[in-house]
Amino acid sequence: MAAPAKRVEQLDRVVIRFAGDSGDGMQLTGDRFTSETAQLGNDISTLPNFPAEIRAPAGTLPGVSSFQVHFADYDILTPGDSPNVLVAMNPAALKANLSELPAGADLIVNTDEFTKRNLAKVGYADNPLDDGSLAGYSVHPVALTSMTVGSLAGLGIAKKDAERAKNMFALGLLSWMYSRPFESTLRFLERKFAKRPELVEANKTAFRAGWNYGETAELFSVRYEIKPAKMQPGTYRNITGNQALALGLVAAAVRSKLPLFLGAYPITPASDILHELSKHKRFGITTMQAEDEIAAIGAALGAAYGGALGVTTTSGPGVALKGETISLAIALELPLVIVDVQRAGPSTGMPTKTEQADLNMALYGRHGEAPLAVIAPKSPSDCFHAALEAARIALTYRTPVILLSDNYVANGSEPWLLPSVDELPDLAVSFATEPNAPDGRFLPYLRDEETMARPWAVPGTPGLEHRIGGLEKADKTGDISYDPENHDFMVRTRAARIEAIPVPDVDIEDPSEAARVLVLGWGSTYGPIGAACRALRQRGLTIAQAHLRHMSPLPANLGEVLKSYEKVVIPEMNLGQLAHVIRARYLVDAVPFNQVSGLPFTAAKLESMLEDVVKNG
Repeated sequence: MAAPAKRVEQLDRVVIRFAGDSGDGMQLTGDRFTSETAQLGNDISTLPNFPAEIRAPAGTLPGVSSFQVHFADYDILTPGDSPNVLVAMNPAALKANLSELPAGADLIVNTDEFTKRNLAKVGYADNPLDDGSLAGYSVHPVALTSMTVGSLAGLGIAKKDAERAKNMFALGLLSWMYSRPFESTLRFLERKFAKRPELVEANKTAFRAGWNYGETAELFSVRYEIKPAKMQPGTYRNITGNQALALGLVAAAVRSKLPLFLGAYPITPASDILHELSKHKRFGITTMQAEDEIAAIGAALGAAYGGALGVTTTSGPGVALKGETISLAIALELPLVIVDVQRAGPSTGMPTKTEQADLNMALYGRHGEAPLAVIAPKSPSDCFHAALEAARIALTYRTPVILLSDNYVANGSEPWLLPSVDELPDLAVSFATEPNAPDGRFLPYLRDEETMARPWAVPGTPGLEHRIGGLEKADKTGDISYDPENHDFMVRTRAARIEAIPVPDVDIEDPSEAARVLVLGWGSTYGPIGAACRALRQRGLTIAQAHLRHMSPLPANLGEVLKSYEKVVIPEMNLGQLAHVIRARYLVDAVPFNQVSGLPFTAAKLESMLEDVVKNG
């Protein structure tokens, strides 16, 4: 007798969180589910969350790793505030995430791991699966480990290797529940374990077993479907912020017709940019893993002196070490892109958690008066365009540019519309090729009237010999100068040329054109702020949103915009760094709203705060 057909229910959005021990493959599982979802055309936003330790003690709270994916049939802005579905691979994963689960949420639990020993590790006196404490949730107990081992019994796989495939069983089950395609996952497994055919077969078998379990088990009586989102026509791919940033740098190299040199020292969460760029040598990309952060930026600056697009990637601790060489690049007036993927600090801090606390360092963290340009992408896919913009400013205005990404943007993912190459900016560079003074000399600090940039002379060009170094330069000649008036002139000129860089005006999103409150954000707060403002407008409240990409120089119209609202609120994942800048520069009494938990804002938290501001001032 055939099993009765299972009911299919349509949903408009779902938030799923996979959680387990750091060795359970939750990041891989979440990434594969995200890739499957992208193929169906849903809008997606993800939030990986993992411990800094390479391998925290198994089964403990510090060792819990999770991956959250939000997908919908409409445009979404965040990975979701809380999961509708939690897959808990052990008691630690349950305890670490249960408080964020709303009432009635689905809870899929690996019952095999709820042993007395594992329960005791995280402080459970009684088994929560038996004591009624989970009565407010829809609990689905599944013996993931033992069923995975059983499904692989005939393959001659060692028990330990068989147990490791339980994440594929879970992925198969969730792929069935949410009607995800699975062919690409099977192909992925074939590539990943190509050198070990037995593991290819084991993981594929475990995946199919999970799928079939969902199809046949009475425990799961409903299957869900989420239709594709209405998106701008074109070709899309799922992309993380670090991948998009790396591809933006590749595009910048191609569009500038320059070789790109990356000098980098591995550091979380920026290392993936080095990994990605190293795959693209055919585009004239050279990557060097240096012995330390100082060597990395020194090599990148040397490459820039030699006529390449010089880039260095790091996180906050690395920017601190690079500070002296950044100042040297400012004095030399050479193009250089410094990517800072921010993480929670100070010092080593929390390497795998997110923060926006490097803004002060980017703006002011150098000795002397040393201004430069600063850009901050707002989302994973925006990292591509931010990288192109950073390269454009660096090459056009002969200045270092700091690109401020962060952990949330770098490791999160979303659909990215592949741009047309013809629509990308032309970054072609004109090098100095002959003397530029009436008397036949080469003046390395004779500035372009439009950009205030000095000429870029490739070493070895006949007749263009000039001094290089960090000592103060004489105007035009570049000779060493200790003259007080010259130093005053050069300091003010370096500052003026940064302030003179034209950047786009800040856009205002105010559908009602009647809002009294403006929410000003920068970087990765774009999604949560946008979702909160959207929710308030749907409830009939008026609120405006503006978001900064260019942090230095700031948009020319920003002061006028700020003063046109009664109240300006600035949410930041720091203790108010942009708010301090806005207050000092524009004399606007901006209201900071700050969070330094290592996690991004939730839209619900911002919505509650902003509702109070709108209603009560």
